[in-house]
Amino acid sequence: MHSVEPPSKRRPWNPRSRGIAGFLAFLGVWEVLPASGVLPARYFPPFHEVFMAMARNLVSNEFWLAVFSTLQAWFVGLAIAFVAAALVGLILGSIPILWRYTESTIEFLRPIPSVALIPLAVLMFGIDVKSALLLIVYATFWQVLIQILYGVKAVDPVAMDTARVYGLRRWSRIRYVAWPTALPYAITGFRLGASVALVLAVTAELVIGNPGIGHQVALAQSALALPEMYSLVITAGVMGVLVNILARFIERRALAWHQSTRTEV
Repeated sequence: MHSVEPPSKRRPWNPRSRGIAGFLAFLGVWEVLPASGVLPARYFPPFHEVFMAMARNLVSNEFWLAVFSTLQAWFVGLAIAFVAAALVGLILGSIPILWRYTESTIEFLRPIPSVALIPLAVLMFGIDVKSALLLIVYATFWQVLIQILYGVKAVDPVAMDTARVYGLRRWSRIRYVAWPTALPYAITGFRLGASVALVLAVTAELVIGNPGIGHQVALAQSALALPEMYSLVITAGVMGVLVNILARFIERRALAWHQSTRTEV
């Protein structure tokens, strides 16, 4: 009777390894297609040229000033939108009569694209950073507000009635009952708004001309410096990834007490 050797077990790749392999394959395709003539190198430079442009950016003061300008507009706009939406959302959600009078107005204003406000922003502020802040705050405000309204509506009526019976005033009930319930929704709105705020910051720089990464992309495009343009586009993408990582980190820290975070694998 012949012995049968068990099949060799290969260690499966973990998701991170597969992601890295896929990304390296993408870079390889990017390098090969323009070099082989499948894509016109005039418009799609090989990756090594874009990589060299990225390396030059890392030692350029102008590049880092542009990154700082974009992040500054992103942070200020996101902070203003979050605070304003939190206050408005808690008030509207806790006072039903106000919500009934403002619901239709909110549903009308919320779908308006922020980019449609670019002419107004330019008329009011020119190419000042306030133009970008107007677009960022408008777009991000709705992301946070709607989430907080959902959170306030999810408050247990028994808990609110109990707080009322124990003599807590309206603002105390909002602080100790409504806000803890709405906080997970608010953090979700913050995470969604963080990405939207960055998109609008770069868009404003690209279209209006505010200092930042978007403005550098426009300058590189007008000068036909395509490797530099693609390197700046990649930089904007990396900033988006880092913003998302930061938002998830804040979410885990702010909701460390919440069941959804404690049970997260």
